[in-house]
Amino acid sequence: MQTATHGQVLARFGHALSDPTRARLLLALCDAPGYPARLAELLGTSRQNLSNHLACLRGCGLVVAVPEGRRSRYELADAKLAHALRDLLGLVLAVDPTACAESDAAGCC
Repeated sequence: MQTATHGQVLARFGHALSDPTRARLLLALCDAPGYPARLAELLGTSRQNLSNHLACLRGCGLVVAVPEGRRSRYELADAKLAHALRDLLGLVLAVDPTACAESDAAGCC
């Protein structure tokens, strides 16, 4: 196992949160572990799409698959992630829509 630097950890977390479906998936897993079929239904996406997002989140080290017989249950890799996500949701951001207007195509905002 390779140890990541603080910057790499934050970059992985940022990548995971950069997609709305992955962000919603992480929030769903904050509430409780879940099975892919139920999570896909909850998020209104296909199982294949959800599988791709779960693979990304596993690769980022944010979720783990817990085998249960022939199925796998997914949960956050560390309980501290739920706390961190809830803390992020509690932030109050002052958004200046004009600051990102020119760079929006580059994915700034």
